[in-house]
Amino acid sequence: MDRLTDGSDLVEVLGDWTSTSAGRAPLYRRLAEAVRRAIHAGDLHAGERLPSERDLARALAVSRATVVSAYDELRSIGLVDSRRGSGTRVVRPPGFRPSVEGRVFGRATPIINRTNDGAGEVISLARAYDPGAPHLRGALLDLVHADLPALLNGSGYHPAGLPELRSAVATHLTSTGLPTEPKQVVITTGAQQAIGLITQMYLRRGWTAVVETPSWPGCLDVLRATGVRLVGVDLDNEGIRADVLSRVMAEHQPDLLYVMPTYHNPTGVLMSTSRRRRIVELAARYAVPVVEDHAYTIGAAEGAPPPIAAFAGTNAEVLTIGSLAKSVWAGLRVGWVRSSIETAERLARHKALADLGSPVLDQALAARLLPQLPDLAGTRISQLRDRLGRARELLTQRLPEWRWRTPDGGSALWIELPGTDARVFAQSALRHGVEVVPGAATDPSGAHDNFIRFPFAFPDDILTELVARLSKAWAERR
Repeated sequence: MDRLTDGSDLVEVLGDWTSTSAGRAPLYRRLAEAVRRAIHAGDLHAGERLPSERDLARALAVSRATVVSAYDELRSIGLVDSRRGSGTRVVRPPGFRPSVEGRVFGRATPIINRTNDGAGEVISLARAYDPGAPHLRGALLDLVHADLPALLNGSGYHPAGLPELRSAVATHLTSTGLPTEPKQVVITTGAQQAIGLITQMYLRRGWTAVVETPSWPGCLDVLRATGVRLVGVDLDNEGIRADVLSRVMAEHQPDLLYVMPTYHNPTGVLMSTSRRRRIVELAARYAVPVVEDHAYTIGAAEGAPPPIAAFAGTNAEVLTIGSLAKSVWAGLRVGWVRSSIETAERLARHKALADLGSPVLDQALAARLLPQLPDLAGTRISQLRDRLGRARELLTQRLPEWRWRTPDGGSALWIELPGTDARVFAQSALRHGVEVVPGAATDPSGAHDNFIRFPFAFPDDILTELVARLSKAWAERR
């Protein structure tokens, strides 16, 4: 059965095809090289039908002649074959063996690949620009001088987390309105691992998870990797729509609900207090565990309600994820899960199987930084407000047709491109040196195909260059 139903599916496989080893060769040769690499990597299978020349040209925002020439080149080296009535199909020459290095599962593959490869000359919108907080250097030096000898005397194995850090996280969560004991906290290697461990513990192939639409592709990939069925629920200005969620829970009897209440990624919506209470009511009624991801709590607005778990009591099971990636530095791979003590003990066993515990020095550094979060947040919020203002100014000047809602918080705009498939625009943007995350990667239903996520936390010089490149790509697509 052919997997490539249209040109957009092949685009997902090819990723950043304009930056192949063909360098500055004509576009058709770079495209042919990208297809050749995909065949070699095992991403395209023998006998698999490629999209028609017209469909692929539309998806890549190139001329049909470019695709025709690329297919001709692939035919000349024996990697594809075209026959009337059956289209163009992949051919494997005798003795050919694909590489063992396949691509990462899921629609977020280009995003993950860019993370692996580094940004190079491309300005990537796949992740926010978050340099390390100024406090980081001083805290690290203090750690080396004051705490390192004691840390080195220990075994280094703390599957549930370094006790000092578990206590610091518990104190931090309590200050947000969620009373927490250290035994309720499990330390993870970032929020991404937290999602993965929870997924392993709660879900099995064929089960059902409910997510917001849109949602962040990296999170969707973690859920999909388990083989679960995803059911999406739309958002409004108060968060996930409670009326739709109620119907979905009654109809699908899901096994997990995953939400991002503060601030939602990619829309920047802050879930209201009443909506958080309603989620607890529905979770209790249908016995559905709730995972609330607070990895994006540093943002452009203040006064967020307490986490959903603060309203749960003993009526609903809620697991609260947090991270230092946005408030301190993405390179400090420290996250956590807060749950009931019994659930935390189960989760710690899964963590031990994964890696026996996160790096101790990272945890010790995080324990020193957590008490400083209010100061770090204040500085970060002020900076983001300034950069949001600058982004809005630049976009209004250079791209007046684009539409967006000012986010409640976070570090990105969720922008609507009028009358344009963002997957097609992403190809034009890439040729101008910008990697765009199209809405289709965040919502497979097709409801957000004309949206892109626009992180605005870049310094002014990069932000100015970014908008200039996007403006050129937008003009080209006409």
